[in-house]
Amino acid sequence: MIQQRMFAAIGVAAVLCCLAAPAFAETKIAAINFEEVVNKSPQYKSADAKVTAEFGKRRTDIETQGKQLNDDAQKYQKDRDVLSGDARSKTEKDLQQRQIDLQYAQKKFQDDFVARNRELTQQIVSQIRSVITAVAKEKGYDLVVTDPVYATPAVDISDDVLKRLASAPDSPK
Repeated sequence: MIQQRMFAAIGVAAVLCCLAAPAFAETKIAAINFEEVVNKSPQYKSADAKVTAEFGKRRTDIETQGKQLNDDAQKYQKDRDVLSGDARSKTEKDLQQRQIDLQYAQKKFQDDFVARNRELTQQIVSQIRSVITAVAKEKGYDLVVTDPVYATPAVDISDDVLKRLASAPDSPK
């Protein structure tokens, strides 16, 4: 019984493929390596430079604070035996508070960095998709496949999209 249903389903699928084959024969298909296009696009390079400029000083400040905290903690470890009880307690509380503040600053930095990166990436991806659509329409493609396992250079439009992106304004805001 199961075999009869399976053969019937295969037969129906074969008939549908035969009927649809003429339509597929006329279909023009293109392929694109989306990740490569994103990474090579001038918009991506511009956004990367923008993020580096926006977050570089803040990252450096956090790294400096971390190094200073580490240096102070090492100094405290060396000197704690000669410190009075009050001075030792005060120094420990100060180091603990600075550690908490540094962890908060690191988390805030990471969250802000990820959010800004995501925002710029969405802008770039949207622009790239628009260019892919425009190139596909101009060249008469019916379907664009992203990141195929294999595509001949004849159907790969990645270079055409990159050329169009190079001439487009590259200003993610």
